[in-house]
Amino acid sequence: MARAYTPGLKVSARTRHRAERLLPIGGTVTVAAGDKVEARQVVARTLIPGDITPLNMASLLGVPPADVPECMLKKVGARIGEGEILARTKGMFGFFQSERLSPVGGTIEVVSSVTGQVLIRGEPLPLELEAYLAGTVVEVIDGEGCIVEADASLVQGIFGIGGEAHGNLRLATRRAGEPLDADAIHPDMRGAVIVGGARVTGEAIVKAREVGVSALVVGGIDDADLERLLGYDLGVAITGSEDVGLTLVVTEGFGNIAMAERTFSLFGLREGAEASVNGATQIRAGVLRPEVVMPFTDRDGELPPMPPPGGEPHALDAGMPVRIVREPYFGLIGSVGALPHEPQVLESGARARVVEVKLDSGGNVIIPRANVELIESG
Repeated sequence: MARAYTPGLKVSARTRHRAERLLPIGGTVTVAAGDKVEARQVVARTLIPGDITPLNMASLLGVPPADVPECMLKKVGARIGEGEILARTKGMFGFFQSERLSPVGGTIEVVSSVTGQVLIRGEPLPLELEAYLAGTVVEVIDGEGCIVEADASLVQGIFGIGGEAHGNLRLATRRAGEPLDADAIHPDMRGAVIVGGARVTGEAIVKAREVGVSALVVGGIDDADLERLLGYDLGVAITGSEDVGLTLVVTEGFGNIAMAERTFSLFGLREGAEASVNGATQIRAGVLRPEVVMPFTDRDGELPPMPPPGGEPHALDAGMPVRIVREPYFGLIGSVGALPHEPQVLESGARARVVEVKLDSGGNVIIPRANVELIESG
């Protein structure tokens, strides 16, 4: 069993963590600086403009586009209900009139005498923004949101899917190298954040969704199981908007990889704590890592000593096991082959120092050295 050491990923027993909570459009902030907030507490709210429904009114009424404004019973800016009469032709001597009902409720935004189009803006959709993190509001950004701060344990993963989730932290395995299978998932785990050791099986994911688990945090996952979970091959560098019934955070990589001992030990020390989880991942410019945040409360004491970190990564050398952390080979495992000394020209036209990786799945690839991380044997 290999144990992955991931440079740049944070595993901290206690740190000061900040969460920036911003609305997508202007709204109302409901908290003030200094307020104590819970993870699920609303800190800001706004109204998102509804969808636009286009209607070719000239065609629907059988009139020239220039006649559409005269046929409208409601003018631009007026509200209209679903099923309400929207437009009516004059007909002939009061007969043979044609009328059209509004298919949606909303506000009339555009009536065009050039195209004969009518645009109806649907009812605004309320949006409430939660604190995500149990802590203290340290800054309010007028009309936009706030920043919440807390002393917390923090674990970043290499990859995740799904948005924000919350729940009581529970260990489903007792060893970092123990896979998470379906037998370890129980009905009383509904709403919990479940930690497994090594690879999570596809059956365990299915059962976790059925039980209502809030989030899964595991060492590894197989490509095939991930594809079955999503229903498609991910193949992109940004995640977080997937609607799969739970949030998933992978701390090490793809395949049957054990969770790092230090990471697993930290989860063990914080078992029972309320955790906030976000699976959003971005592996290109502006790297965003999935995370598990476990704020401390007034009831929590000092943690026992943690196992020491693995230290700084060693220099690359031939034969060393590595994991690729950038597309298009993200998550694949292999070993270092050749290490050309001189920079080489990449397909993008850029020059960089490269490494040849002999993939465990077969074949060799040549990629920038910055695109790999070492896997420490143990």
